[in-house]
Amino acid sequence: MTTTLELAGRYAESIVTLRRALHQVPEYDLDLPKTQALILEALEGLDLEITLGKELSSVTAVLRGGAGPGPVVLLRGDMDALPVTERVDLPYKSTHPGLMHACGHDLHVAGLVGAVKILHDLRDQLAGDVVFMFQPGEETTGGAPIMIREGLLKIAGRRVDSAYCLHVQSAGDPLGVWNSKAGPFMAAADQLSVRVVGEGAHGSEPYRGKDPIPVLCEMVVALQTMVTRQFDVFDPVVLTVGRIAGGTKENIIPDDAYFDATIRTFSAESQLKVQEASVRLVEHLAAAHGLTVEADYRVGYPVTVNDEQEYQFARQTIVDLFGPARFRERAHAECGAEDMSFVLNEVPGAYVNLSACGAPDPDRAADNHSPLADFDDSVLPDAAALLSELAVRRLARGH
Repeated sequence: MTTTLELAGRYAESIVTLRRALHQVPEYDLDLPKTQALILEALEGLDLEITLGKELSSVTAVLRGGAGPGPVVLLRGDMDALPVTERVDLPYKSTHPGLMHACGHDLHVAGLVGAVKILHDLRDQLAGDVVFMFQPGEETTGGAPIMIREGLLKIAGRRVDSAYCLHVQSAGDPLGVWNSKAGPFMAAADQLSVRVVGEGAHGSEPYRGKDPIPVLCEMVVALQTMVTRQFDVFDPVVLTVGRIAGGTKENIIPDDAYFDATIRTFSAESQLKVQEASVRLVEHLAAAHGLTVEADYRVGYPVTVNDEQEYQFARQTIVDLFGPARFRERAHAECGAEDMSFVLNEVPGAYVNLSACGAPDPDRAADNHSPLADFDDSVLPDAAALLSELAVRRLARGH
């Protein structure tokens, strides 16, 4: 029987060509018409049941296995780019000013298309069905929950049993090395926006007003103390204030001042606790100084959790395909966040990283989201092979 690795080699040239075409037309957020059109063109002629998103430019394809009804496996690739001006001098660099595939989602799409073609060749041997999830909006508003709301997890006629995806990295590991870990793999990401409301006055007579700026500064410091004194060090919380604004001139006390913070947590318990504690803290500090506050806490992506059994299954599949030297088990979770978390909250599965770093020193290479991020697309056949092999093996395992 032809292996997934052999089939991946056959499709290597076409998926690299697709990736480079995608790289030239990066699109942002949920509306990605050119990206969607390239995906549909690549899937044309294959025996698939294709559904397009209503609220977003998603593509969902179902491949029916020919070896009888069985489990349903979902494979995901995100499609969207970033508002970054590319500074890598490539013959296929972005033609859309101010937009770049700086996170490698063009490789994700091309790798998933490769998996579609491999599994289509093997469809008569598949004891179940495969759902291919081409998803916009990972970097912004979260396309995954929209696709779930539109019926993604039941689109095969029965519920998805397992879900898998990969993410490429432009730095950190040598080319072709995979990494992952069981349990919490990426953080939940929330946002706290605060407006401290005081009363303006002349800077020479602060007692005639209610100065919001020192109160804001006290809040920023107190939030850091809150993290270290109210949360378990072994269930980390990261709270970073990334924006502060207030005032117009050095001798004018403003009516109000603002700050925005990103908050990362690694458990649902900490995510809920930090929401309550941070809002309570800023409200009470404002009241202690005779001021008021408007605190807007926005819950974002949940924690991305790798199911223990599915993680071990994915790890063993990588080792079997590529050898033990090509896999590194991470000691710690990442502080980045992912909306694949919404799928993995509903379905057991595994999320793995693959280094596409072609630089001689991965530790000094430009990382994902940098305008200098450079992804080596020679890893694409391996990406397609792993995704398809995970589906083949998981379907063979049965319910």
